[in-house]
Amino acid sequence: MAFPKDIGIIDCMLGIPEAEDRAEWFAPFRPLIKDAQTLQQFAMPAQYMFKDIPQTGQQDDYIKWTVDQMDKHNVRKALVGWNENETSYRAKELYGDRFFFDLPCDPNKGMEEVRRIKRIHAEVGLSAISVFPSGTLPQVAINHKYMFPLYACAVELDIPILLNVGIPGPRIPMETQKVEHLDEVCWFFPDLKIVMRHGAEPWEALAVKLMLKWPNLYYSTSAFAPKHYPKAIIDYANTRGADKVIYAGYFPMGLSLDRIMSDMENVPFKDEVWPKFLRDNATKLFKL
Repeated sequence: MAFPKDIGIIDCMLGIPEAEDRAEWFAPFRPLIKDAQTLQQFAMPAQYMFKDIPQTGQQDDYIKWTVDQMDKHNVRKALVGWNENETSYRAKELYGDRFFFDLPCDPNKGMEEVRRIKRIHAEVGLSAISVFPSGTLPQVAINHKYMFPLYACAVELDIPILLNVGIPGPRIPMETQKVEHLDEVCWFFPDLKIVMRHGAEPWEALAVKLMLKWPNLYYSTSAFAPKHYPKAIIDYANTRGADKVIYAGYFPMGLSLDRIMSDMENVPFKDEVWPKFLRDNATKLFKL
């Protein structure tokens, strides 16, 4: 049950910073935020949830700095969000063997967004697309009709979609991310591969029930320090869900890799679950 140190880890949520200032993390949903503390004091939108947000400092090359942090903890590959900017293009060019990419999407843009997904996929080879339902503006629920073109596109391209589920960390409404919304989507799109992000709390037991029901529904551990992994998820991984639970961190957005890997020592996964959790499930799902 001990955390193995010899597995080359695949991290399914990691960021490449572009500057010390993290204000861009607020940009897509800043108009939804109403409380003064978030707007005036927080360096990241859910700062109240994290004790020691990693400090990147001023770096000459943030991409190399990120790879150095990965090397320190045997993270061999990482899924990062694709932005049409110099950082993303340089990361792919210089470290194409270390990074694979998801494209954050806005369902409010309809077919314009579908065309963008297909264009970028043809150009760079996306491994997934992603949506933060509570962070869309206006907010769009997981099972809303505006999401369906994105789901159809993901099926057509045969790539997964990553969805934030559960109560969002930022102080914005939660309705769009209720786990129950997944049931309709999994029913209507049986070929769609969906990865739940950011915990599914307080509906993690429902998330397990839905994963038992729907073969293409998965769970990633993003934005949670391992000491806070929900018990229902650990129990599921150790029983019928060994192929459905995938490691994802939250570096450098809210957690350091030092913190994550230190906490990982105490996660009570069975020996046979660790390789699947840390590497094999992601390899299969994202076709690495």
